[in-house]
Amino acid sequence: MISVTRVFMVRHGATVASAEDRFAGATDVELSDEGREQTRRLAERLSHERITAVYASPLGRTVETAKILAAPHNLNIQIRDGLREINHGRWEQMTRREVEQKFPEEAAEWEKDPYTFAPQGGESGLAVTARALPVLIDLVRYHCDCGENFLLVSHKATIRLLLSSLLGFDPRRYRDNLDQKPAALNIVDFRDATRARLTLFNDTSHYDKAGGAIPEISQSRLSKSWNLRSER
Repeated sequence: MISVTRVFMVRHGATVASAEDRFAGATDVELSDEGREQTRRLAERLSHERITAVYASPLGRTVETAKILAAPHNLNIQIRDGLREINHGRWEQMTRREVEQKFPEEAAEWEKDPYTFAPQGGESGLAVTARALPVLIDLVRYHCDCGENFLLVSHKATIRLLLSSLLGFDPRRYRDNLDQKPAALNIVDFRDATRARLTLFNDTSHYDKAGGAIPEISQSRLSKSWNLRSER
């Protein structure tokens, strides 16, 4: 059998800032009690999965989320700076309405193309992809040799940009086409560092205590490179 590396890609749990719809990409806000409960339920859901490493953005909300998820597996958290959230510059800690009122031209440009445009002092989606994607690919290359699965905890924009790049979506539309709820679970299976298959997306069935089943790695052949059964 050909090995596959499974990446459990998780957005951090809810925070007070996310509940208030504030820009807090670079702001270090904590999980809310709701966010901790969301994450505990996800940890229970993933407790029987074969996970060999846990990586996280350095911000407090992702580190706390990662620690809760890593506990059932007795794993330490490994920090990767490239996984941090997009920096909104001078918009940080403002609500969307406040940004639209104070910086209407910037807000309009951002709505048109959040991939190449950045507010003053902030980052574009392109800049986030340029630092986050190499981190993910390096981790996949490292774990692929042994067919190991790992868990990665990051942020709403960062995860959407990573998935856009991996799946060949137009990254200029990442805010229109992809969503990420707090503590959402995504599963991406890698045949190798160049072949990714999205198996589960933005799943929050663990909000209900039982949670949804984790999909098996598909044995169906999407292309010759994904034939996981050894050829005779």
